Amino acid sequence: MAFPERFSNLPEYAFPRLRALLDHHQPGGDPIAMTIGEPRHPMPHFVAQVLNDAIGGFARYPANDGTPALLGAISGWIARRYGVEVAQDRLMALNGTREGLFNAALALSPEEKNGQRPVILMPNPFYQVYAIGALTAGAEPMFVPATSMTGHLPDFAGLPAEVLDRVTVAYICSPANPQGAVASRAYWVALLALAEKHDFRVFADECYAEIYRETPPVGVLEVAAQIGADPERVLSFHSLSKRSNLPGLRSGFVAGGRASIKAIRQLRAYAGAPLPEPLQAVAAAAWADEAHVSESRALYQRKYRMADEILGGLNAYTPPEAGFFLWLPVADGEAAALKLWRETGVRVLPGAYLSRDVGGQNPGAGYIRVALVTSEDETRRGLTLLRDCLYA
Repeated sequence: MAFPERFSNLPEYAFPRLRALLDHHQPGGDPIAMTIGEPRHPMPHFVAQVLNDAIGGFARYPANDGTPALLGAISGWIARRYGVEVAQDRLMALNGTREGLFNAALALSPEEKNGQRPVILMPNPFYQVYAIGALTAGAEPMFVPATSMTGHLPDFAGLPAEVLDRVTVAYICSPANPQGAVASRAYWVALLALAEKHDFRVFADECYAEIYRETPPVGVLEVAAQIGADPERVLSFHSLSKRSNLPGLRSGFVAGGRASIKAIRQLRAYAGAPLPEPLQAVAAAAWADEAHVSESRALYQRKYRMADEILGGLNAYTPPEAGFFLWLPVADGEAAALKLWRETGVRVLPGAYLSRDVGGQNPGAGYIRVALVTSEDETRRGLTLLRDCLYA
């Protein structure tokens, strides 16, 4: 029986690869999970009550685009956070942003551009759904290095003009997963100008935008509004997984131009899986509340200070600007992750599992990703063990 060729060269996904690397070895101590970006901070206190009050909604099919209450809460949050008014017909609720990042490529990337196979750009390393979205849409995924040489953000403008003229979509993550780099206003302005010049859309994955040290990261929606960019050039994706410590809720949204959102909504109507209405009620309450976000952010800020204290004396350590990952250089990511597990029980992710080989080089191979998602005590213990094991 034949299988689709377009998926035939996919590597094993990151976490099955990690289990194959580590699980047949005994941990060297009580395990500490610092691999997956699954927040362990407390959920908002109101979740159970809101869910209980809306429980009858499980008896109905969900609103495909999002309930008016949810879309209104999202619109209100965008106005507070970015100072931009985004009407409800420019929004769609998502069953987790991974769904949206995937389906937007299917809905908006044409089959050809200038008579050629289209190209979809993405940083390298990257969130793996970007590549699957590109392949499923029939585009060529192009992995653009996001290394210390480029400020850990991709230099799309450095690509040849003949490549840029084939581009239909450029994925960009800010704050970046895994490096914690933040796109500046100047970066967004330059990227939007490049998109206008070469006629492509920017898919801005901003799921970590509410986790930062001191200054809120600038967002693509506010920059696009300030410079008068075509709203159809920009799609912005946000999530409650990181902002509100609700990864199991599977709730996010996409904001963009009316025509783009209309096309995504139409695809969802045929093939999507909208969020159940009781969960949309929880999401609406979460977007409307800032107190729980501030409390969680303060906890992450304490963890930043902890990481700076424990690792700050190492030349290998670069403090992240935002997000909740450390991107730590090592000689070999797989060897370092295995050593750390066998000697201490601390579990981290090899950076190569988030990257692809390009020209024989994998920009993540010399890194490990460390998630600051556990309790403060576990985080301190894990970072201290990591330092003493890998950098002593």
